[in-house]
Amino acid sequence: MDAGQIAITIIEFILALTLLAITHELGHFLTAKALGIPVEEFGIGIPPRAVKLFTWKGTLFSLNWIPFGAFVRPKGEEDPSIPDGLAAAKPWKRLIVLFGGPIFNLVIGILLFSFVFLRTGGAPDISKVSIVATAESSPAAEAGIQAQDVFVSINGQDVHTSDEVSSLIRSNLGKELTIQLSRSGEILTIKATPRTTWPEDQGPLGVSLGTPWIPTTNWFETLPYSVNFAAEQARQLILLPGRLISGSASSDSTRIIGPKGMYDIYAQARTMDEEQTSAGDSQNAVNTIYLLANISVALGLTNLLPIPALDGGRIIFVLPELIIRKRIPVKYENMVHLVGLMALLALMLYITTMDIVNPIVK
Repeated sequence: MDAGQIAITIIEFILALTLLAITHELGHFLTAKALGIPVEEFGIGIPPRAVKLFTWKGTLFSLNWIPFGAFVRPKGEEDPSIPDGLAAAKPWKRLIVLFGGPIFNLVIGILLFSFVFLRTGGAPDISKVSIVATAESSPAAEAGIQAQDVFVSINGQDVHTSDEVSSLIRSNLGKELTIQLSRSGEILTIKATPRTTWPEDQGPLGVSLGTPWIPTTNWFETLPYSVNFAAEQARQLILLPGRLISGSASSDSTRIIGPKGMYDIYAQARTMDEEQTSAGDSQNAVNTIYLLANISVALGLTNLLPIPALDGGRIIFVLPELIIRKRIPVKYENMVHLVGLMALLALMLYITTMDIVNPIVK
């Protein structure tokens, strides 16, 4: 890219992330309004305030100087002494408002996935594991395993996820496996022995795993696959700490990235879309939209984690109130969230530094 294209891509990226942030805050805004909790301000960008746009039903809509993100400021957000404010609302109302933002992100992500699946004419069937490619001179290639084969079972055990396939292969290094595959509707039984040592860019069997795609023609067909796809992302996020500890997932393949890393991936997706358009492909921007769908779902899921300063961290403080009917003192809750916010900012600074030092590459 030349300097002009880079500048345009940066602006596009900032606008895209800001739209996702607005979606998140819109979830908080609409749920608060629906429950009768006043919202004093809906800000686009991060303060200081640049201009007041307009006022609607008691809410000031503003444009702020830092063109990244968005926020809502409910009345009495952290002060339960304000009678009609958020902090003074009943616990179930506060929970709905807190869940509103993440849920909106998940819904938008699901709709974007559906759009991509509709444009590409296919959706992933996450209940099955397919083979994307086999490495030359690998046990898989020697056994006759081919790209687009779908795993049915390994040693008699049905497999439905890549984790199950990887676990069974790695627990049988140097031992012959009986693998059932589906190829063009035909069930094949193949014998293969995973290696005890293998090249860095390959696994014991020498296969790249993926997900088979099912033809789709309309929204009603794509939506269930989109919901399942988002649910699988949630499952992978929950299982990630355990996978890292057990060593079944490498730190490189599960790297946490910040805005700089996301921009690098966004730029690569835009380049792919431009190349496809130049080649006459009519599926304009599907790579970019697919990326934004992933970011939106990740944003919703991450905000539900029980981390102070995030929605999930605030939810954790509300839940005990539903059970014991007694509120955790606000001063302690605010202190925890403040410390959590400072920790998150420090972590983001570190992650951004790593994204600069070790940039994302294809």
